[in-house]
Amino acid sequence: MSSDFESYEQDFGTITAEVTNKIGRIPKLSGEEKTQLVLNVDKQLEEVRELLEQMDLEVREIPIQSRPMYNSRLKSYKGEIEKLEKDFKRSRIAYSDEVRNDLLGDDAGTSENQLIKLREERAHLLDNTEKLERSSRRLEAGYQIAVETEQVGQEILSNLHSDREKIQRARERLRETDANLGKSSRILTGMLRRIIQNRALVFMLGAIILLTIILAIYFNLRGH
Repeated sequence: MSSDFESYEQDFGTITAEVTNKIGRIPKLSGEEKTQLVLNVDKQLEEVRELLEQMDLEVREIPIQSRPMYNSRLKSYKGEIEKLEKDFKRSRIAYSDEVRNDLLGDDAGTSENQLIKLREERAHLLDNTEKLERSSRRLEAGYQIAVETEQVGQEILSNLHSDREKIQRARERLRETDANLGKSSRILTGMLRRIIQNRALVFMLGAIILLTIILAIYFNLRGH
């Protein structure tokens, strides 16, 4: 797991270095060139945020005794990306002196206030856009959690239904076993009763035979 984390760290360092360089170039550009570079940086920042999410998942899989060190590193990276995002925000509304003069021409002095006002309006608009983006990400995360929770709930219900069926089958087998035991008990009772009856009959026959022999001997002796 730590090897995956370190691999994400390398990717993070590479991308953030590129982003830092591009953010420094944005104020020196204008027009379509600046727009394309802004879009490129925004895409790379999204990649960096995804890397942070992957690193966060990896930290959760690391043994508890090693986790504090990785949490500290992850916290540092999150602080770094927050600073980059702030620098990126400022760079989008900033212009170098050369670009500002090209945009304003001879009216640079008289239009300075207009440029400041425009910059403030753009900053306010960017703030609102970023708030909407953060809200959207939170909503997506909440939706994902809700979907996962629903899936877990469905699995639990499925397991409960399966357990219920197993219990019902066990009860049916128990009833069948009880019924079979009842039948066996009745059969054994009947067999025992017949054995007792047969023994009583044997004793009676034996007594009759013995009495017959005794009487025969008695009458035989008396005749002599």
